Amino acid sequence: MIIIQKHIASSAMLRKFHKTNKLLRQMRFSQRLGKRPVKTKLEKEELSSDLRNTLWTLVLELIIDHRSNTKNYQEHSDLTVYFRELWIYFFKYPIDNLPMSYGTVAEFKATPTVREWFFKADWDLVFDFIEFSSQYHPKFPDICNGFLKKEMSAYRFIENKLMEINSKEEVIEIETALKNSDKFISVKTHLQTALELLSDRKKPDYRNSIKESISAVESLAKIITKNDKTTLGLALKEIEAKHSIPGSLKSAFSALYGYTSDEGGIRHSLLESGVTVDMEEARFMLIVCSAFVNYLMNKI
Repeated sequence: MIIIQKHIASSAMLRKFHKTNKLLRQMRFSQRLGKRPVKTKLEKEELSSDLRNTLWTLVLELIIDHRSNTKNYQEHSDLTVYFRELWIYFFKYPIDNLPMSYGTVAEFKATPTVREWFFKADWDLVFDFIEFSSQYHPKFPDICNGFLKKEMSAYRFIENKLMEINSKEEVIEIETALKNSDKFISVKTHLQTALELLSDRKKPDYRNSIKESISAVESLAKIITKNDKTTLGLALKEIEAKHSIPGSLKSAFSALYGYTSDEGGIRHSLLESGVTVDMEEARFMLIVCSAFVNYLMNKI
């Protein structure tokens, strides 16, 4: 027993050493000397100058320069489409203010206008801009996530929507659930809607996001039991019996379902105005429900 305990202790120390060693390798010379601070806390509701600079570089290289440096007319046309839609749907500027030349955008005039706005805008508006621009390059979200992680931002792209996240595991659970539910349209739709309602920074709807998250599990449970009229509670009992789900796990999720269904819960229409729901609750429910969807998928 003593030998095992020593082995466990030494393994924990070894993991801690490797983690520390990896962090040291990532540090700059000035940080290793202690002359400059090292980021250890996620950035929430803020945007460092380093990250702002990096995000602008991504937009410039992946979207603007990528299209303006090509001789292909279709690519050049795509750049015009980007600026036109940016002017009309994002900035909501009058279209006659967009610099044009012979039917295509004059990017050498339009780009400085966008850049000036970008470096003066509040942090949340910058993220609005990044989210809007991400749809114009298929790899933008993935590449951007790498820099968001490196710069210790609390936000990540999931399904082309920026969402506050605290760990890589949370991202994986949600993305896996969305991917695995492709063959079950109703489940995927509920999860996507929950994510959209939660990630809407202008007008987030946490209450309905929670409803959609739990509805995703409920929908999957109905599909598994082949009973559209059953409730989640009854469906879980049937699934528990057929697929050997631990009773404690079923009870835990039944309790969460009860939280959304009882008189003080999210779903109770008569008392909705008296229920306080915040972002932390909505995010927790989306992550937990995504994880449970993944669990049930693997079980069946």
